[in-house]
Amino acid sequence: MINLGFFPSRRLALYMVRLFLTRSFAVLFALILVLETLDLLGEAGKILAVPGNGAAALWHYVVLRIPVLIGRFLPFSVLLGTLIAFVGLNQNSEVVAMKAAGLSAHQILAPLMLASIGIAAVLFVFNERVVVNSARVVNAWSDNDYKPIPPAPGILSNVWVLDGEDFVRAGMVSGHGVGMTLRQVSYYDRTGGVLQRVINADRARPDRSGAWLLQNVTAYDANQSVIRHYSAVKALAGLSPDQFTLAKVEPTELDYWTLKQRSAELEAAGRPTDEARAGLAHKLSQPLSILLMPLLAAIAAFGLARSGQVLVRAAVGMALGFTYFIADNFSLAMGNAGAYPPVVAAWAPFVLFLLIGEAVLVRTEE
Repeated sequence: MINLGFFPSRRLALYMVRLFLTRSFAVLFALILVLETLDLLGEAGKILAVPGNGAAALWHYVVLRIPVLIGRFLPFSVLLGTLIAFVGLNQNSEVVAMKAAGLSAHQILAPLMLASIGIAAVLFVFNERVVVNSARVVNAWSDNDYKPIPPAPGILSNVWVLDGEDFVRAGMVSGHGVGMTLRQVSYYDRTGGVLQRVINADRARPDRSGAWLLQNVTAYDANQSVIRHYSAVKALAGLSPDQFTLAKVEPTELDYWTLKQRSAELEAAGRPTDEARAGLAHKLSQPLSILLMPLLAAIAAFGLARSGQVLVRAAVGMALGFTYFIADNFSLAMGNAGAYPPVVAAWAPFVLFLLIGEAVLVRTEE
C-alpha cells in the first residue's frame, strides 16, 4: 500500500535529517581542516616575512579564511555527506524497508530537501553577514602583502582607474565621498600614449577645489629623468571619489543589497554591469544549490545493495555533483564576460541539474 503523506513518519523524517546533518557537517569540518591547513602552509611564509607579524597574525589569517572556505565548500560538503548517509542506508537495507512500507523515492528524499532549504537560508545569511566582510578584509590584507591595513569598513584593495589617457592605482581605498582616503597611490601621466610622469604618494584625499591632495610624494619626470620629492601636491583634478568606488565591484566582497546598489550605479554611469548582475543573481543560486545535492546523491540510495553496484552509484552521484560545480563556475565566468545573460549564467546550471537529477531518480526507480 502506497502512503501518500508528504512526511509519512515523523520519527523516520527526524532520523533521515539527523543522518543528513551529522554526515554533512562532519565532512565540512574535515574538509575545512584540510583546506585551511594547506592554505596556511602556502601563506605562512609571506605573513611571517613582514616585520611585526607573528603567531597572532597567523591566527588572524585563519579566522578570516575559515568563513570564506565554509561559504564556498558547504554545498560540496552536503553532497559528500548525503552520499555517505545514502550508502549506509542502502547497505543496511533501510531503503528497502522504507520502500516496503510504501514510501516512494520522493517521500524518502522529502525530509532532506526540507533540511536543505534550512541550510540554504542559513548559508545565505552567513554569506551576507560574515563571508563578505572576511573576504574583503583578507583580500585587502593579501594585496597589501600582509602589512597592517586600517580597520575601515568597506575597504577596497588594488583599484585601477582610467582617467582619460592617465592611469591611477590605489593600493587601498577606504571611506566614501569627501571622506575617502587613498593609500599607496600611483599616478601615470600620459600624453599621446607616451608616459610623461609617474607620481607615487603614500596617501591622497579629495580637496575642495575638485583635485586630490597627495601627501609624501615622489615624482619621476620621464622627459628630464629627474626624481623629486614633495610633502604635498595637488593632482588628479576632476577625478571623483565615485570613480574609485565603481572601478572595482567585487561580488564576493559585497552583500546583496550593496551589490544591487553598485550595479545600478554602474548602469547609470554607463559602465559594464555584467559581472555585478551575474554575481547578484549568483548570491541566490549558490546557497540554493544545496537543494540539488540530495537529488544528485540519491542514485546511491536506490538499488539492491547485493548487486555490488553501491560504490559505482556513489561514484556516479559524486560525478554529477562535481559536474554541477564545474558547470556553475563556467557559466558564471561566461556571465562575467558578457557571453551569457546574468540571470542565465546564475540559474541555468541549477535548472539543468535539477532536471538531470530528477530524470536519474525516476530512471533509478523504474
